[in-house]
Amino acid sequence: MPAPDSAPEPSGALAQPRSKTDLFLSFTWLALQGFGGVLAVVQRELVEKKRWMSRDEFVEEWSVAQIMPGPNVVNLSMMIGARYFGLPGALAALSGMLLAPLVVVLLLALAYTRLADDPHMAGALRGMGAVAAGLIMATGIKLIPALQRNVLGRGLCAAFGLLCFAGIALLRWPLAYVLFGLGATACVLAWRRLAP
Repeated sequence: MPAPDSAPEPSGALAQPRSKTDLFLSFTWLALQGFGGVLAVVQRELVEKKRWMSRDEFVEEWSVAQIMPGPNVVNLSMMIGARYFGLPGALAALSGMLLAPLVVVLLLALAYTRLADDPHMAGALRGMGAVAAGLIMATGIKLIPALQRNVLGRGLCAAFGLLCFAGIALLRWPLAYVLFGLGATACVLAWRRLAP
């Protein structure tokens, strides 16, 4: 039996948040799960569990959230909140994303100042970094099927992904240059293919 995270996207109508309180509590829970990287958690919660968006919608809206200033998941939470409840929904989702994690981060910062010189703490932080990288890679691989319907096609999407990886990881170019350079190129190519 496959794991719940690897299950295919179920068919049928999408759900939606029941209230602004539901948005607040859902994004609070989501934020508290996101240690080291939230992409995997966000995709699982919003697409597979809550079904507030399809996998294709998630890829599109996550892309928009990434090019906006600020943390990606915060941008996405406000977009979802605004979609269902307007400005009050955006504020409820934003509060959910920030309130509880702020308290947790302040408590962890206090603890870290007392344990910063401990070699065990440094090793634990390196281990958490490796886990976060693995989560991001696993989510990226899980979202590959959504590229089947992309206007650029799988091959060109894969080329852009490899160029992005090479620019950031191998050549160590600033993220902004890679994002705007490759992003603008991909947008122009997509626009040309969609133009009548």
